[in-house]
Amino acid sequence: MTKLLEAAPVLLVADVVVSSSFFRDQLGFPQIDLYNHPADFAIIGRDQVHIMLAQKPAGAAHLPHWRVAPKTNNIYIWVADVDALYAEAKQRGAPIDFTLYTTPWGTREFGVQDPDGHDIAFGEVLKP
Repeated sequence: MTKLLEAAPVLLVADVVVSSSFFRDQLGFPQIDLYNHPADFAIIGRDQVHIMLAQKPAGAAHLPHWRVAPKTNNIYIWVADVDALYAEAKQRGAPIDFTLYTTPWGTREFGVQDPDGHDIAFGEVLKP
């Protein structure tokens, strides 16, 4: 059976450059590959996580998941040390959507909201 290697979710955004800068400056994603002139697509990355950003058409409706179904993220990213990442995100001035907490199902997580209102959550599975 073929091994799956990685997933790269796609977010529709109002401005690919603004969104790329947000992920770089406030969430520490150092890899930014912009495509076309003006840029209308990007692949951003940090460690083994990659996210694609696609320019939404002008005037197109946009609803982040949480506006459709409460407490629903657009992206959930598993991390090795969520406490350290939370401290880093706060230090970088990321807009914290929900603060670091321990869930009843055994994860520790927090979330941020990007310039387009997408909820990006980060979590770590707690060891029993």
